[in-house]
Amino acid sequence: MNTRIPALKALAFACLCLVAILGFQPAESRADNGSPAVSQVESKYVCMMTDHVFPKEQIPVVVENKTYYGCCEMCEARLKSSAESRVAVDPVSGQQVDKAAAVIGATPEGGVYYFESVENLKSFKGTPVSAD
Repeated sequence: MNTRIPALKALAFACLCLVAILGFQPAESRADNGSPAVSQVESKYVCMMTDHVFPKEQIPVVVENKTYYGCCEMCEARLKSSAESRVAVDPVSGQQVDKAAAVIGATPEGGVYYFESVENLKSFKGTPVSAD
C-alpha cells in the first residue's frame, strides 16, 4: 500500500482548513506595527492539534475530565493518546500551559497561541519569547 496517499490527503485537508479560516480577523492585542496580533477566541472553535481556529465548533475530546478540541477523527485520536499534544507554551511567560485551561488567542491568519492568562494575551505583541 502506498503510504504517501494518506499523507497527501492530510496535507490537502490542512490546506483546505487554512483556506476556510483566512477570513477570520478579530483584534484585541496589537503587534508592534499596530496591526492585530491576537484576539481571544473560545476553545471550542480551535483544533488543538493543528493549532488553528475555525468558524464552526470542533469535536470535543474529553481526557481526564478536561475538554480539548480536534477538527477530525485523526486529531481526536491523537489528543486522546498523546499528553504532549495537550500542552503548549505561553509565548509571553514561556511557561507550559494545558490547552484545555488556556486563554486562546487567534492571529488574523487563523493560527493560535495559548496563554496562562488574559493579561498575557493582551500584552502579547506578536513575537513569542525565545525557547532558549
